[in-house]
Amino acid sequence: MAVNSQKLEDLLNLSLDADEEERERSPSLQTGYLPGEKRWELIVRYFGDISRLEEENIPVEKLLGGYGIITVPEDRIPYIAAMPEIEYVEKPNRLFFSAAQGRAASCVSPVQQGPGGLTGRGVAVAVIDSGIDYTHPDFCNEDGTTRILELWDQSLGRVFSEEEINEALRTGEGSRLVPTADFSGHGTAVAGIAAGNGRASGGRYRGMAYESSILAVKLGSRGEGAFPWTTELMRALDYVVRRARSFQLPLAVNVSFGNTYGSHDGTSLLETYLDAVSGYGRTSIIVGTGNEGVGNGHASGRALPGEESRTELAVGAYETGFGLQLWKSYVDEFSVSLMTPSGRILGPVEPVMGTQRLRYGRTEILLYHGFPSPYSQAQEIYFDFIPERDYVDSGVWQVLIRGEKVVTGRYDLWLPPVSTVNSSTRFLNPDPEITLTVPSTASMAVSVGAYDSAYQTYADFSGRGYTRLTDQVKPDLAAPGVGITAPRAGGGYSVFTGTSFAAPFVTGAAALLMEWGIVRGNDPYLYGEKMKAYLRRGARRFAGEGTWPNRRLGYGALCVRDSLPGDGAVL
Repeated sequence: MAVNSQKLEDLLNLSLDADEEERERSPSLQTGYLPGEKRWELIVRYFGDISRLEEENIPVEKLLGGYGIITVPEDRIPYIAAMPEIEYVEKPNRLFFSAAQGRAASCVSPVQQGPGGLTGRGVAVAVIDSGIDYTHPDFCNEDGTTRILELWDQSLGRVFSEEEINEALRTGEGSRLVPTADFSGHGTAVAGIAAGNGRASGGRYRGMAYESSILAVKLGSRGEGAFPWTTELMRALDYVVRRARSFQLPLAVNVSFGNTYGSHDGTSLLETYLDAVSGYGRTSIIVGTGNEGVGNGHASGRALPGEESRTELAVGAYETGFGLQLWKSYVDEFSVSLMTPSGRILGPVEPVMGTQRLRYGRTEILLYHGFPSPYSQAQEIYFDFIPERDYVDSGVWQVLIRGEKVVTGRYDLWLPPVSTVNSSTRFLNPDPEITLTVPSTASMAVSVGAYDSAYQTYADFSGRGYTRLTDQVKPDLAAPGVGITAPRAGGGYSVFTGTSFAAPFVTGAAALLMEWGIVRGNDPYLYGEKMKAYLRRGARRFAGEGTWPNRRLGYGALCVRDSLPGDGAVL
């Protein structure tokens, strides 16, 4: 019904021009329309008396300041627009809390509506992270019992059972009976996005698979900086896969940890281990691509025969030390040197396997010239910048690479994660590609980048693909990762940003698809690579991105509804 009145906002005019089918496919256009009544709920600004609308069966809610809300049959809107008392009319827009916005953007609401909606029941969601606040209402059932099957605190070396957690909740003696805590709150937020039921918010901040069972692992923190080791992650993966199999439950695993070390081609032992455990049971492993997209921690280039290329590296003041990786193809022969801030040349690096030492000022550079391994054809030269006392020498360093015998010529350099080095330590001409963190580079992982659902745009911090040399498409897809409201350790909610909080949207989505396929018998093999294929096929493509798949968002943005095969009917 075309009205096109200047008293009506553009979006309302567009909504009225759209047919029923177009409205159904567009949440923006259908917002405000009450299909059962064939009425619109509209916002009006008026002057004078509009009481007569009540007499015409058009309810009016008068608000302060000459504003009101009316509920009007669609065919009566031209009459409303023609009233002299009505100054302007708008349709309502959706007011999103950030977690609710993430769900809406991920097309999950249509598959959760009605008595047969998907909730994650019968599927286990495993969160391998910094722990979980098991006392938070979002991880408890209506009767106050826990939804957590087991909680393994690696730092305590203990596994707490469902019965032990329930006893702690019942008696209020958690510090004695189940003395585990999520000090950073990272894992609690991740678990809430994937599987929280939103009880503390009346359902407003409900997660994706809100009736799933939960397996939680608090990674042990060891070594300098108290960061988990990759060995802890590997133990955790083994544990959750085994336990899910013991419980006879399909399993969606969330991993929101990673690092920048490695050739980024899926060949490290951590990556291939992740691939291996993905083949056990009915398992899908979802990994965030990290927040290195604008970290200026990756550079790349191409060496030519007889020519020298230079990569500038700024080292900030008060830098306490860092590692620098150079990866190349073994078929290429390069001469590699370092230029110090004063212009002095260190090197070239001896092309022999083993450790070498260079020194400049107050800095020692410990380097290792590697060779291919049985699992990788890549060759690494690793530089470790070590301060003689407190800090390494600041200034602009340069990596000089001269091609000797060149076949491909490609090389890549990586710094440690941006959170672990001085903010001024960075490449001056960085390459934002291949900034996804390991193990999101694993072949079998469902690798998840982040986008801003408020603007339907790529979040620039999100780690990009593809994988090095192999050019495997990574990330597989993206999910909302900006301004996400999620449970806060200690109670209540906070707002979080990062790919750590995009990945659990996909983890929860995987649990919903497993419920549909495995638990309900529609597709008993919906896990592993098949899960990845379904998620990729259903992903939404943004018009502004041009080609798909791409290095920033993979195959597109998560859309649960369209990832269900066929007509997406929930059976």
